[in-house]
Amino acid sequence: MYRIHKEKNRIERLENPSFVELGFKERDNLQEWIANDPQVFGEELLIIQKEFSGFSETNERLDLLALDKQGDLVIIENKLDDTGRDVCWQCLKYASYCSSLSKENIRKIYQDYLDKTVPNLSAEEKLSEFYENSDYEEISINMGLTQRLILVAAKFRKEVTSTVLWLLNYKLRIQCFKVSPYSMGDQLFVNFEQIIPTKDAEDYMIGMAEKTQDDLDSQKGLKSRHIIRREFWLKMIQEINQKSNLFQNISPSKYNWISAGSGVRGIGFNLAVSKAYGRAELYIDRGNKDQNQDIFDKLFSQKDTIEQEFVGNLVWERLEDKRACRIKAETPSNVFEKENWPEMIEFMCDSMLQLEKVFKKPIKKIGASLKLTV
Repeated sequence: MYRIHKEKNRIERLENPSFVELGFKERDNLQEWIANDPQVFGEELLIIQKEFSGFSETNERLDLLALDKQGDLVIIENKLDDTGRDVCWQCLKYASYCSSLSKENIRKIYQDYLDKTVPNLSAEEKLSEFYENSDYEEISINMGLTQRLILVAAKFRKEVTSTVLWLLNYKLRIQCFKVSPYSMGDQLFVNFEQIIPTKDAEDYMIGMAEKTQDDLDSQKGLKSRHIIRREFWLKMIQEINQKSNLFQNISPSKYNWISAGSGVRGIGFNLAVSKAYGRAELYIDRGNKDQNQDIFDKLFSQKDTIEQEFVGNLVWERLEDKRACRIKAETPSNVFEKENWPEMIEFMCDSMLQLEKVFKKPIKKIGASLKLTV
């Protein structure tokens, strides 16, 4: 790797020392870097445990355990300057151990991790957020033989790369990332580069994983939930359409939410349900976190005035660890128990009508000032 001197039109080679020479360690440093920023692998991963040793009849520990957006477990094995010869066998053992973990096992593993790192957070809620606010009961996790392996090291031995390439022929989902430290003076840098498989092969595997997920979504249990939610949304829309035009062009959905526009792109009026709540919310997501938070802050500056007009409780969620923001009114309830529907519909309808009323002018003003109105 080289540094560019633009003024001199020259390049200068960065030093490439080993991690050991720099005084870095596998567990204290490399593992922590990845745990705190798993996007170094070029995708969204949710770290659910470090140094996991919850395997029966063995004391072995895997470095990092994660989930990907398809609900598959990702076993991450870190080696510092050299993979050694047995890393493939080590990872295959971990994958076999993890293949038997149930959804409830995984929730408990993640809850244990949260209790140690950020107490008072719910694993169920965090999993729901990671999977786009899906109902936790519908999230499919670790289904079948879908476990993935990620190997990380500064140097991969030939016997390791040869074995990985052979395993890829059998559709085992395994990736190798070369991690390289660089230095220039007192400045230190690190680069993560995927060296196996090629991008074309990776796209194929992702396509297969998505197809598997689609197949799982068609299971009988999910179909039943879809039917119930369509029926609920039909009644909800019929009720609210008698009092507002906001959802006039919205059709009943199989999903746990429906959305109507506010007149400003990326700001929507959402209704959402689950086995735990019925919710009316103003949802802000224009695709840019800073812009979303700026809009939220402008609305929050009018919080006292807005809440004086709103009858009930509003919860203001800037969602610092997410891209979007929201302002919601919520009641505890279960959409899959039909006897709850009249009360849910009344609450959600009333809350949405109030949200539309109290936010109409502030949203219009913000949209005009930022030239966001579409």
